[in-house]
Amino acid sequence: MKLHITVLASSLALAMPALAMPALAMPALAKDIPLSQAESIAKSVTPDSASVAFNDLEAQWLTQLRKALQGDTAALTRDALAQMRQNSIQADNAWLQASGYDFHTTENQQMGITLLSAFNTLPEAVLKDNLATVTAINHDADVNTRHQALADAESVEYLYFLSDAMGPRLGRAFLAAYDKGELGKAAALIKASEVSTGAAKKYFHYPRPYQVPGNTIHLTPDDVVVKDGHPYTAGGGAFPSGHTNTGYTDALLMAEMIPERFDALVIRGARYGYSRLVLGVHYPLDVMGARMVAQRNVAHYLNDPYYRTLFNEARAQLREALVKECGTTIVECAASTGKDDPYRDPAMHTFYRFTMTYNLPQQKGEHQPLKIPKGADVLLQTALPNLSPAQRQALMEETALPAGYPLSGETEDQQFWQRLDLSAAYEMARKTR
Repeated sequence: MKLHITVLASSLALAMPALAMPALAMPALAKDIPLSQAESIAKSVTPDSASVAFNDLEAQWLTQLRKALQGDTAALTRDALAQMRQNSIQADNAWLQASGYDFHTTENQQMGITLLSAFNTLPEAVLKDNLATVTAINHDADVNTRHQALADAESVEYLYFLSDAMGPRLGRAFLAAYDKGELGKAAALIKASEVSTGAAKKYFHYPRPYQVPGNTIHLTPDDVVVKDGHPYTAGGGAFPSGHTNTGYTDALLMAEMIPERFDALVIRGARYGYSRLVLGVHYPLDVMGARMVAQRNVAHYLNDPYYRTLFNEARAQLREALVKECGTTIVECAASTGKDDPYRDPAMHTFYRFTMTYNLPQQKGEHQPLKIPKGADVLLQTALPNLSPAQRQALMEETALPAGYPLSGETEDQQFWQRLDLSAAYEMARKTR
């Protein structure tokens, strides 16, 4: 099936008179992307990439992660993992606490459950494909893809994993500033903005892939982080993915703070979710649902003036620290470096589109119109500051996934947050400038 180009193309052109509007080549639908192709693209951003500089950056953030997890103890142990968090140097939690900001966690958790309620009505055929897809990805993953997934998994309480989507130069600057405590406000605010999926997991109460009777999931032994050979597992229910919610939230907020790397960071959130399937602890639907709630939550917070004040203060500190560590402007430090910057490879946009559906079958509502929730375009505001809200909304609508894929449900919010393709929206604007 091909994406329908609507009259929005002409309205978008009219809305952007300063932009040259060539013929629009829309991204392929996820179902047109073979699983083997998606797996190959995912592998290109592992420690086995074609770039020595990128592989060195991967090794650096893993080393810093292991050091942080070990803390002041003599050795890194599995028992200590659950207690480890950003330390007082990395995150300025005192600043955030002094602000008195209320994240309204309980209310936002309930909004997330409502947003994902279409999960309860999915047909059995979709759920079977759901298991088959994670099984295939889990079985196909090579050793470097598994190593990446293990590192991603244990970095959940930190921000180290974001560095590889910043490019080698800015990534190294970020890692240095992070452990020096030079971006403590951003570190504290980003982690506090993660709305736990614990309540949703209890509500949907769905078993993980490796818990399904007769499954053939391979549990990956840890020879990367703790290095004790213990098979990686996870507690609680499967749907939605808590790690993916964390990864998307962190990546999207960092993208808002460093718009020079917007597309790469957004895609990093998708790649983080993919790692959960590699480990066999989550299904495609789990990471798709987590993307939906993370996008919704970040937009919700960015539209709150009180949160925005904190965000702007944290963003300013972060950017000042990066300029200091780079020794130049962020624009120059963040510039793409070809093969050393694989998250900027055009293929990564294809990978992102794949992760929006994981090739699960389209159901119904193919021609259902998309309605943009009020304020949703804030997600593109810092990346595309010269566009009006109407222009950003037009981009969102023009590049959205067609209706009818799992979790797009019946409500306007379900439709929008499942179908929103930030990667494609940003890429369309970039190509038409």
